[in-house]
Amino acid sequence: MSILPILHWPDPRLSEVCAPVTGDVAALAADMLDTMYDAKGRGLAAPQVGHMIRLFVMDVGWKEGAPDPVVMINPEVAPAAEGSVWGQEACLSIPGVAAELCRPGHVRVHWTDLEGARHDGVMTGFAARCVQHELDHLDGLVIFDRLSPERRKDLENAYGG
Repeated sequence: MSILPILHWPDPRLSEVCAPVTGDVAALAADMLDTMYDAKGRGLAAPQVGHMIRLFVMDVGWKEGAPDPVVMINPEVAPAAEGSVWGQEACLSIPGVAAELCRPGHVRVHWTDLEGARHDGVMTGFAARCVQHELDHLDGLVIFDRLSPERRKDLENAYGG
């Protein structure tokens, strides 16, 4: 497997909406997992490595225990319950920046895995936040896009934008 270069904001590809996956992405997903683990991340979306398709990988608990990677192809997310929670998010494409964002604390996710099986599950806590963060990448959004104009300007300036 390979470690892929991670795009950094403000690369314009990070603002593009991704196309549905139509072919075999097993090798890319394996490389993305290697890249995510190498970068000490918990999630990585295909556009972050220059592939403009609706694919992301995540492993929210590997830093505290055994790896448990998930590959989501063409994911769809809907809030599963009322209520949102504030939490800090960072991004491998905006190194050194973290922001407090409010997101639903539970989400229902529909996705396809590498074997072509469809899944439907409810994610809670940090897994729900991670899914929403990675889905944002597939929709051309980064954490800056979820902030007030004032907070965005402050963080962009701190980042060097």
